[in-house]
Amino acid sequence: MTANGWLQIGIYLLVLLAITKPIGAFMARVFAGQKTFLDPALRPVERLLYRIVGVDDKREMDWKEYTIAMLLFSGVSMLVLYLIERVQQVLPWNPQHFPKLATDLAFNTAASFTTNTNWQNYAGESTMSYFTQMAGLAYHNFASAAVGIVIAIAVVRGIARRESKTIGNFWVDMTRCFLWVLLPLCILVALVFVSQGMIQNLKPYDTGKLLNPQTVQTTGADGKTTTQTVTDQVIAQGPFASQEAIKELGTNGGGPFNANSAHPFENPTPFTNFLQLLLIFAIPAGLTYTLGSMTGSPKHGWAVWGCMAILFLVGVTIAYNAEAKGNPLLHDIDQKVSATQPGGNMEGKEVRFGIANSALYATITTDASCGCVNSMHDSFTPLGGMVPLINIMLGEVVFGGVGAGLYGIIVFVILAVFIAGLMVGRTPEYLGKKIEAYDVKMAMLSVLIFCLSILVFTGISVVTNSAPRAFPIPGRTDSRKSYMRIPRAQATTDPRLPA
Repeated sequence: MTANGWLQIGIYLLVLLAITKPIGAFMARVFAGQKTFLDPALRPVERLLYRIVGVDDKREMDWKEYTIAMLLFSGVSMLVLYLIERVQQVLPWNPQHFPKLATDLAFNTAASFTTNTNWQNYAGESTMSYFTQMAGLAYHNFASAAVGIVIAIAVVRGIARRESKTIGNFWVDMTRCFLWVLLPLCILVALVFVSQGMIQNLKPYDTGKLLNPQTVQTTGADGKTTTQTVTDQVIAQGPFASQEAIKELGTNGGGPFNANSAHPFENPTPFTNFLQLLLIFAIPAGLTYTLGSMTGSPKHGWAVWGCMAILFLVGVTIAYNAEAKGNPLLHDIDQKVSATQPGGNMEGKEVRFGIANSALYATITTDASCGCVNSMHDSFTPLGGMVPLINIMLGEVVFGGVGAGLYGIIVFVILAVFIAGLMVGRTPEYLGKKIEAYDVKMAMLSVLIFCLSILVFTGISVVTNSAPRAFPIPGRTDSRKSYMRIPRAQATTDPRLPA
């Protein structure tokens, strides 16, 4: 660890603290329908949209109607993305003439991006056309983020209101989230990214000549091995700056490149790296202030922010310390003495960002359920890799995904208040509302349902032997995919590793 690394982490946290109140206060005003500096430009657009789709912006919904509207919106959006992926070969902006996606891959991707999971089972630069990237995936980056935010706002309204049975209008909240929150920030950030060298175009891929041609061997399905010399390199192009802005701001993570934010086209400079980190936490941190503002208890909002910040600092400290020390099992071969890796563990990391920013990025992206990475987490040391795993297992509530982090941490707050109330013999209350048996049951169900669903489906995959087929293990040959794995017997011959 270095003073420079800690300085970068400290500056990041201070900047995040500085932007929390402005962003949170702005969102509180937007979703309360109060006047903002963007109103002269956006109010006419909002009214026009309501008139076109027939939405009554004065009518509010109860929680059931709000939920049904959200599910219908997400279901239709998922279907549209699935259809785009299945017919992308006939749609415009496909200069590389990528074919349609397979049925299972299209469904997997559509479900993943609709739910803000953004888990990718493909390499974006060799699979998705520009149209699919923009009209399909980037749109869902906006839509899934907006859904998360408005659900959090609806939850906060439910806490703040004393007698009302309504929690707002889903369509109004979504419109305001798009127009006032996500689009303006993304336009501004995309322009900043372009100024830093991030590309934004619809050009066909370029081809460059290799200075040192490479000879490679490939084995075909018939078992025959062929040797060929590679002299050209394909350089992907595309509308990346606009996608990167919402990728981080919406805690999505689905990047156009397989290498994600480790790729120089997605993350060209240290400044873009810092800005991406800030965008990931910007809205989740701001929502804590929105919580305090809308419930009339700003101190509570800051208390939630402080709790999240402490958990974040614990995680990044452990990760940075472990990665800076390196793997203790590796030693200096020449001197043949036991020592940690000189300079720390740089395996799987971009030298442009180093260990501090890699550990910081890994901690932040898993804190916020964001899938973007600037280093490969499976290359982290055991303790360093433990931090991203624990963050995920916590439900990603340390600031968390946009919206999801807030209502996720509220579940833990309710449970903590309930247990504390029982310990002191008082009726548990949260922000003036009594916590009763039904509330605790729902909170516990929220905590347990994820664990149970993961265990059940994992058990099914293991019993049906689908997991080993999908993820080849070291030393085992898989006929469907070619993985570079070192068998155990061969690995023990490496003098740097124990037998």
